[in-house]
Amino acid sequence: MAFVITSPCMHEQAADCVDVCPVDCIEKGSDQFFIDPSRCIECGMCEAVCPIGAVYQDFEVPEEEQVSISRAKEFFFAS
Repeated sequence: MAFVITSPCMHEQAADCVDVCPVDCIEKGSDQFFIDPSRCIECGMCEAVCPIGAVYQDFEVPEEEQVSISRAKEFFFAS
């Protein structure tokens, strides 16, 4: 994973991240946005503009939000 969008996005879904992503790697799921790790170039623009601080680099995701990594993997890699 590169950047991960965590649970605060479920309530807000501001989409500022979608607007600034230079490679269009952010997709809307049923309840939040997700960053496609295979397309993300790790520029950090999504993290910088998120008005609720829901975006983290994968290694900085808080312990209580670790499930967000699993949810992102499931969104992109579930068969």
